[in-house]
Amino acid sequence: MAMPPLAFYCVAEDRYFPGVVAMLNSLRLVGHAEPAFVLDCGLTRAQRDLLAPHATLVDSPHDTPPWLLKTVAPLLHPAEVTVLVDADLVVTRPLTELAEEAAGGRTVAFRASYERFFREWGELLDLGSVSRRPYLCTALVLAGGEEGRQTMRLFDEAQKRIPDLDDNWADGRREFFEKAATFPFSALDQDVFNAVLSSSHVGDERVTALDHRLAPEPPFAGLELIDAGSLRCAYRDGTQPHALHSLGPKPWIAAVRETIYSRLLVRLLTGPGIEIRVPESELALRLRDGGIAWMGRRVAGARDRLRTSVWEPLSGRAGTRLDALSARIRRPRDRF
Repeated sequence: MAMPPLAFYCVAEDRYFPGVVAMLNSLRLVGHAEPAFVLDCGLTRAQRDLLAPHATLVDSPHDTPPWLLKTVAPLLHPAEVTVLVDADLVVTRPLTELAEEAAGGRTVAFRASYERFFREWGELLDLGSVSRRPYLCTALVLAGGEEGRQTMRLFDEAQKRIPDLDDNWADGRREFFEKAATFPFSALDQDVFNAVLSSSHVGDERVTALDHRLAPEPPFAGLELIDAGSLRCAYRDGTQPHALHSLGPKPWIAAVRETIYSRLLVRLLTGPGIEIRVPESELALRLRDGGIAWMGRRVAGARDRLRTSVWEPLSGRAGTRLDALSARIRRPRDRF
């Protein structure tokens, strides 16, 4: 069977279902009608039934943590251009130009807002020597051609060699981030992906590192929502990002302050023209449309501001860098 020219792949479980729906709806709203594959890591029967007409559901291996499964669906159902998309991301403009670039045998991804590099990656993952290169985020990755498929295979194989994580996680915030700064796999699959890109198996000429502001994360500084109906966002200089990434507490799980992402989340779950519609009774009140829901979001934002206003002064200037990292490096159970 011929491979589709382009396909989208994500990993999902029941807690992340609203994010998956919003992500898939965003793809369709910006014009992407290509196949989508969802690796089921614990969806409920009702959630599967709702997704099944709109995406191919792929059963996940039972012996592997979800945060190390991004490569399963693409390898089982390959496409000429593979697009990995996290469940906490919404696409705000067509990815056509990026897919065309990837189709030439390149891997296209966005820079993270921080840098990580460990020479131990090469030895620990049996990749040979590694060289420092831009550190990229795995929330949205496009890999095309045979070269891109080779990168996905290397990524898959390297994930199987990642050392046991049990001894490298801590319950305390300070201890966790102290280990994050020294442990080569604190960012889990993202560290493995960057280790592969840093190896001699993938040359510089096969990787496109895009500006972080083209796939930003909270607080989305300088970004404005231009048109919620079309999902269009822009910076003051007119630059439009390709996607928004909701790092940190997920607005469908926790009551957090409103951002551009959370506003688009409500639009993508309840607004007009969406392909997948979740029954309103299954959505938290703050995710619904209407005045009462709007008030719920305002109250949630006030509570979140109160919480952060207590913590942030205590963190101090010395902790600023770790606080920035804290929004991006999550414990394994939160890495979807």
